[in-house]
Amino acid sequence: MSVSRRHFVSALGLGGAGLLSPPLFGGRGHEDRLASMFEAPRRAAPAGLIRLDSNENPNGPGARAFEAIKAMFGEANRYPDSPEDALVAAIAREHGVSEDNVILGCGSSEILRMCVEAYTSSAQHLVTAAPTFELPATFAHTMGRPVVTVPVDAKLSLDLAAMAGKAGGAGLVFFCNPNNPTATVHGDVAVRDFVARVRRASPATVILIDEAYHEYVDDPSYATAIPMVMSDPNIIVSRTFSKVYGMAGLRAGYAIAHRDTARRLQPWRIGSGVNVLALAAATASIVDREHMVLEQKRNREAKAFTRAWFEKAGYQVGASDTNFLMIDIRRDMRPVREACRKEGIAVGRPFPPLLTQLRISIGTMEEMRKATEVLRRVLV
Repeated sequence: MSVSRRHFVSALGLGGAGLLSPPLFGGRGHEDRLASMFEAPRRAAPAGLIRLDSNENPNGPGARAFEAIKAMFGEANRYPDSPEDALVAAIAREHGVSEDNVILGCGSSEILRMCVEAYTSSAQHLVTAAPTFELPATFAHTMGRPVVTVPVDAKLSLDLAAMAGKAGGAGLVFFCNPNNPTATVHGDVAVRDFVARVRRASPATVILIDEAYHEYVDDPSYATAIPMVMSDPNIIVSRTFSKVYGMAGLRAGYAIAHRDTARRLQPWRIGSGVNVLALAAATASIVDREHMVLEQKRNREAKAFTRAWFEKAGYQVGASDTNFLMIDIRRDMRPVREACRKEGIAVGRPFPPLLTQLRISIGTMEEMRKATEVLRRVLV
């Protein structure tokens, strides 16, 4: 059983704007707010809008998470010390690591901010890609830290050789794998080779590997980088409950790092920054294998349907190991985006310089059928 976002909120008796809305630049959900970097801020979403713009899970948390939240209401008046301990223990068991290797965050966004604060400075730059998830660069710019960006290659993949080439003297390298917004993934051999290149260029540089979309990867060459952190204190892996677990609005994420690294990062964390409801839902979700497999299946099927529709229409669809697609529509995507919104479909914002690429998050099968009917008219 899956609990839809609307049913989830109404059953709790809570206003959606309070519980399920992240702050500006505070989370991956509602990524459309980042559009202010490139254009005027968006107006509020109208009722009935099909939201395929922020890579959210359209089905919401699973039933076990829903029940855990209801059971936790009695602790809403208490600070979340014990629930934090419970989630840390559950994450450690899931990944076969020590509890000392786990750092919680208010979504993985807090993890990214902590890493930028801890490892960059006016003398130690951030290396990132273009386009990739912008939050680390946004934090760095806000803090007055230098940022070096490396364009993706012709296949929309991160150019790992070029990124390693810019790592000399860097405090932090941000490696989003799979990459948002291009949906491309690098396999285990490529990741290990990249780490080795960075080590040769700059032994003290920390590599932050963002695995927000880990659970959606089908590429057999891929593997999590978590085993690498046990022996390398300069690797951090971030994860989130926002995607396959359907908890984008609840804000829970974590990092796995060498215990010395975790100890260094802890002072940058906001104390009690994850609320008890999110902690309860995350603790229930991380062991809910049945729900995760169901969400993977739903995403795989709706993504295949959407890919087939675009390819039949003559458009090139990039490889995707995530819950979204990048489609080359061979024209400026901004008017297309506006036209879709007028017809009740929200699609991804611009990702300069890839302005002919349209990013579409994968919704339910029903939503994707409706979206493709709108796109059939808009793309005439």
